[in-house]
Amino acid sequence: MVALAGTDFSDATNVELALVGHTDTVPYDPDWAEATTLIEREGKLFARGACDTKGFIAAALTSAAGLDLERLRKPLALIFTADEEVGLMGAKRLAEARPLQARYSIVGEPTSLQPMCAGKGYCLAEVIVRGREGHSAYPALGASAIFRAAQVIVRIEKIAEDLKAGRHESFDPPYTTLNIGMIRGGIAKNVIAGECRFTLEWRPIPGQPSNCVLDLLHMALKEEKKLDPGFECEVIASRADSGFEVPADSQIVQLLERLSGKKAGTVAFGTEAAQMMELGADAVVMGPGNIRVAHQTGEFVPIDELDRCVGILKQAIEFSCL
Repeated sequence: MVALAGTDFSDATNVELALVGHTDTVPYDPDWAEATTLIEREGKLFARGACDTKGFIAAALTSAAGLDLERLRKPLALIFTADEEVGLMGAKRLAEARPLQARYSIVGEPTSLQPMCAGKGYCLAEVIVRGREGHSAYPALGASAIFRAAQVIVRIEKIAEDLKAGRHESFDPPYTTLNIGMIRGGIAKNVIAGECRFTLEWRPIPGQPSNCVLDLLHMALKEEKKLDPGFECEVIASRADSGFEVPADSQIVQLLERLSGKKAGTVAFGTEAAQMMELGADAVVMGPGNIRVAHQTGEFVPIDELDRCVGILKQAIEFSCL
């Protein structure tokens, strides 16, 4: 959803500032009975999404409602997206449709109100290693997909180590990270596994092509094929989201540093900032709440941060658009 003030949609809609938040949440534990009921307790608001990122959306709406939008000299946009948690789907569709261009953007994510001027990307691939089933008493009659997958994983570990040489010191850790979060294979303890598959994710630092790891993986698989002519492996890449970086001297970075009283930092989790940059914006990630309590049972946003966020966004609108 795109809401505009100070301009109308046209073939070349330009806005000065866009406030962006995603409307979806991750699932919640069914035992969390109050997940969809906002509960106030000890200066905090508890509910699924309170931190990630409904608190920011509420602050954006409140800040806009507190201004006389008829006085805007430069256009303002509120952009609320869908399906961020499953692959930035709404933001990607927005970037492809290009209904507007933006000069600056504040992308809501729980950063404890610290502006973030750079973020890592997020990439995902399913790796399927195939073998040949057989009775485990006669291993020569089969080929274990699990043994083969283990060899591939060792090569991926080497890729992960090599990638540490490419550093972006603003991040912790300051390099592209890899993770194999899920693996499954085989059908029984006494059957040589005919297939083993695992999920590989990586988070590239800004400036590194999102397909860098894929290219290195394919090179490693070719080497494995030379050693084992019967080796079979399929790689299905499902996400390739690049990182983002805005210059530290950008006006929006310096403005949010001044308004928040915090120096700009970086984030390692995925955001919609890269898509806003595709729309021309210097994009900064900022919002109330702490990412470490997002996606958890008992997720919350501190009320004082929520109130401070309203003030920061209101001043940002006034500075940029009035």
